[in-house]
Amino acid sequence: MKKFLTHWTFAFVTLFALTWIGLQDPQVKEISRLKSFDLLFQSQDKFISNDIAIVTIDEKSIEKYGQWPWNREVLAETIIKLRSQGAGVIVMPILFSEEDRMGGDGLLATTLNGNFVVISQSGSHQTTQNGYPRGVAKIGNPLEFLFEWPGMVGPIPLIGDNAAGVGTTNTAPEIDGVVRRMPLLMKIGNDVYPNIAIEVIRVAVGDPSYQVKADASGIVAMRVPGYATINTDSNARIWLTWNKSYAEVSLADLDTNEISLEGKTIIIGVKAEGLGGVVATPIGGQYDYTVLASTLQTVIDGTNIERPSEAFILELAVAFLIGCAIIILTRFTPYYAVGMMMFFFAIASIYGTIYFFERSLLVDITWILVTILFVGLHSIFNRFILEFKLKQQIRKQFETYLDPRQVAILQKDPSKLKLGGERKEMSFLFMDIVGFTPISEYYKNNDDPEGLVALVNDYLNRMTKIVLDNGGCVDKYMGDCIMAFWNAPIDCPNHAEMAVKTGIECAEETEKLKKIFKEKGLPPINIGSGVNTGTCIVGNMGSDTRFDYSVIGDAVNLAARLEASTRNYKTETGIEPLIYSSYTKDQLKNIKSVELDKIKVKGKDELVTIYKPVS
Repeated sequence: MKKFLTHWTFAFVTLFALTWIGLQDPQVKEISRLKSFDLLFQSQDKFISNDIAIVTIDEKSIEKYGQWPWNREVLAETIIKLRSQGAGVIVMPILFSEEDRMGGDGLLATTLNGNFVVISQSGSHQTTQNGYPRGVAKIGNPLEFLFEWPGMVGPIPLIGDNAAGVGTTNTAPEIDGVVRRMPLLMKIGNDVYPNIAIEVIRVAVGDPSYQVKADASGIVAMRVPGYATINTDSNARIWLTWNKSYAEVSLADLDTNEISLEGKTIIIGVKAEGLGGVVATPIGGQYDYTVLASTLQTVIDGTNIERPSEAFILELAVAFLIGCAIIILTRFTPYYAVGMMMFFFAIASIYGTIYFFERSLLVDITWILVTILFVGLHSIFNRFILEFKLKQQIRKQFETYLDPRQVAILQKDPSKLKLGGERKEMSFLFMDIVGFTPISEYYKNNDDPEGLVALVNDYLNRMTKIVLDNGGCVDKYMGDCIMAFWNAPIDCPNHAEMAVKTGIECAEETEKLKKIFKEKGLPPINIGSGVNTGTCIVGNMGSDTRFDYSVIGDAVNLAARLEASTRNYKTETGIEPLIYSSYTKDQLKNIKSVELDKIKVKGKDELVTIYKPVS
């Protein structure tokens, strides 16, 4: 029964820990979720689009028309050729932000007028230059949810004013740099700028504006009047589908083109070596015009792949319930866990796949699978894992705070580390940097926080080495303060003497640091140390699986009070670096002492006699 309770408790601790981590939604969880979505996108059946075709500016085109950028008369001729072949809306994701040095802007502008051509503009971290916002009919307040750019770089007025539409081409990569979603709207101040794909729809429909609906949780949907509603996420993004391929023809071959362009939206994309931009997508690196095509195709198809806002909590709830089921079922025998893991793995995988293909919903099964795996394995190997982790935790904990020779003794006799504590006479040392503020200000004024961290680490390394060399145990670090104790977990008969010896050596080491600081032009450094000897409770404080070897008792508190009192006793070089109580002084055999004062200490009615060492 006791073994079962141990398993039961730790299994649920594991499950709750996984659930808590899931609620924090760390980056690794986000990336794994996105990668699982990629697998769904990659598993979609592939089709050739009947709506979109791509005309590429490739090496063959460069060879025919010369070095890029071309005289814009070439682009004007291209538009005329495409229209003559029955092309619908023509998309030119090219930024015409500067005048043509060869004087082709006039002809291009004339050609753009009335030919259903959509050109691009781009969000910029600079001020707006010739940006083309679009009117939006708002339901609610969508502006506060849109991605915002500091500025917008658009085409020169001669070009922009004659184009049928101007849309943004900015992508919105996920945390791993992969483009999976595309914002259909963005803002600068109170102006709304549409994505180039949604501008194509607006131009095709012939409406001058958009409609956007929002509620308290964010943007719900948008639509072009006369076109189907487009469901978006709260930031006006849509998940892109990647199951369509597109007919391509080189711009150089338009005169001999055998591909039908009748009624299709034509995207002119730059593909030539060194000119075309490549974007990371779920299906690998794609040219930026392909991402545009996928955005447009997703809107045209009305696939509306969604990730419901409540999905996150529901997925964690399912993971938690499955974890509970595995733990409860393994009460009878751990071997049930194998079957449960296989069963729930299959159910979760089928569940996620069906919801994607049948309902166009993105369901994250990764954390469900992680929970099944961890809880299931724990249920099978609980005893082994507990023992292994306990041994590892003991070794890792004490090799940091004890001399390696002492750690070796503990490994031979781990019974000293049983949960609980024992009453024992010990000596305690608290040590802190005094006057740390001027040092911090120095590094702050020199914009060097790394230097301050390095200084503190150097100080802690030096002092910790002295503690360990003298048989002490470092209990904890509190900023630049060190707490150490002697006579546990390894017996130390002369613990008071070793604690005071440590304080003396630390003071000597500080004098070396002072010289280094002076050479570097840093403010002087001083330390204050307090030592006390007395009875306390020492042992593992915590649970069976999470513990800290520490001490509690009034003797510990007095050592801390003595350290704080060092500030009250000035010397020629700073402050009194070390004081200790009469309880410690009474056990010193080889260290001479002199009475320093009798002081009132918080928590004690009688005065405490304090001493300092003398040579």
